[in-house]
Amino acid sequence: MPNERARALRRNQTDAEKKLWSVLRRDQLGHSFRRQHPMGPYIVDFICLQARLVIEADGGQHSDDRAEHDAKRTAWLEARGYKVLRFWNSDILQNIEGVTEVIRISLEESR
Repeated sequence: MPNERARALRRNQTDAEKKLWSVLRRDQLGHSFRRQHPMGPYIVDFICLQARLVIEADGGQHSDDRAEHDAKRTAWLEARGYKVLRFWNSDILQNIEGVTEVIRISLEESR
C-alpha cells in the first residue's frame, strides 16, 4: 500500500530529509509542503501541490539503474505538470541556504 509505505518513509527520514523538512514545514517560503507523498506509482520526498513543485533528496552517486529510474520518475511527474528539483544529500546538509534559495526561486517562477 502506498500510504503505508509513505508513513514508513516519514518515520525513517535521512538526516538530509530531516534538515530540508525543518525548512519546508515551517512555511518559511510562503507555501505549504507535504513529505513522502504518494503520486501514482511513486512516493515523492516533498511536494508543494499549489506550486506543482516536487523536491527530491538523492542519497549519493546513483548507479545507472537508479539514475534511469529517477529519469523515468521525473518524466512521469513532468508529464503531469510538476517541476522536479533534485538535490544531493550532501548539498542539503552542507548548504541548506543555497538549496533553500533554489527552491524559493522555483516557487516564485510558479506564480
